[in-house]
Amino acid sequence: MAPYETDDSTDTGERDELRAGRRRAARYIVPVTVVGVAAATIGLVPALADSGDPNLPKVTAEQLINKIAKSDVQQLSGTVKISTDLGLPDLGGLESNLMFGATKSGDGSSADPTSKLTELATGTHTLRVAADGPDKQKVSLLENAAEYSLIHNGKDVWGYDSQTNEVFHGTTAADTSKSDETRATPKGLTDEALKSVDDTTSVTVDGTEHVAGRDAYKLLIKPKQTGTTVGTISVAVDAKTGLPLKFTLTPASGGAAVVDVGFTQLSLAKPAASTFDFKTPKGAKVTTEDSASKAAPAPDHSGKAGKSDKGLGKGADEPTVIGKGWNSIAVFETGGQGVPSGSSSGSGDLGGFLNSLGDQVKGDFGKGTVFSTRLVNALITDDGKVYVGAVTKSALVKAADAAK
Repeated sequence: MAPYETDDSTDTGERDELRAGRRRAARYIVPVTVVGVAAATIGLVPALADSGDPNLPKVTAEQLINKIAKSDVQQLSGTVKISTDLGLPDLGGLESNLMFGATKSGDGSSADPTSKLTELATGTHTLRVAADGPDKQKVSLLENAAEYSLIHNGKDVWGYDSQTNEVFHGTTAADTSKSDETRATPKGLTDEALKSVDDTTSVTVDGTEHVAGRDAYKLLIKPKQTGTTVGTISVAVDAKTGLPLKFTLTPASGGAAVVDVGFTQLSLAKPAASTFDFKTPKGAKVTTEDSASKAAPAPDHSGKAGKSDKGLGKGADEPTVIGKGWNSIAVFETGGQGVPSGSSSGSGDLGGFLNSLGDQVKGDFGKGTVFSTRLVNALITDDGKVYVGAVTKSALVKAADAAK
């Protein structure tokens, strides 16, 4: 049986207590899971590259960066392959429950986009993508015998899970240029990475390659600083349009890429208008954005249900950033609550389980627990501060000491 899984013999009180335990666990795991997934999405793996390197005119790194900045591909469709190796522990599916509990903490819809995020944190996945300008995008996650689709058409956002026949409907602002969906495209990810290009970064052109049948230049981005977990970022840039086709992030520790995402098929033709149409299937359960948020108040810092605190506590969406360049660390305030110990009142096995996933550390700041992936590390201090960054464990401890 998976951790905290219930069976038919469990009475109602026990089930409620176990659900509460999952929600409490989610509050502590979410810094690692969320940031791990977010960081994973800035690593795009070698899509299946064609054999032989194309012979293209020489360009400088500055010229290639300018080409990316001027790229204005509005219409495309194709297939994207994602392989992720964050080094997350195998929790027997519990990690998905934790993430879902952290975002909804109740009975939500399987079609809610937030419930699908952790599926991309491990393994290999295939996506079908399409876009027609800033107001129309579609991403479909192809699974064994089912499909999950996320469709943005004007102000409407639809999520549909064919396996459960559930629909999620939300709305978005007219300006989607800074939306999560936009940042998760190859161009959006590359734009975010290029924001880190300063005197702490080396940028060079590293030859050419074929990606999804198109000629491309390879842009290589390498941090000059020590203490970061980022090794290299390689971007395949379409020679004709400047569109990033592939983005690969390799950790400083070496080995396989943390996350590889790239086009395996690509067409720059205008997709059919019907691609972005959505009609609720017969018998589908429909959850709206407003009803989901009202039905799922996040627990307060005592562990009881209360007003929404956005999962990480007041101000969690506005962290303080310390450090420079690739050594930047985000600091969140969680309201004075750290990871419970196994002996903490009311925490029981939960505290021991959480501690088994992290490393106990101490310093001038006091004591805390570090949760690690191959790219992102998070330190949760006993007084409730969270330090998160693509930096080493020792860098987090040093930052916490300096903040005292």
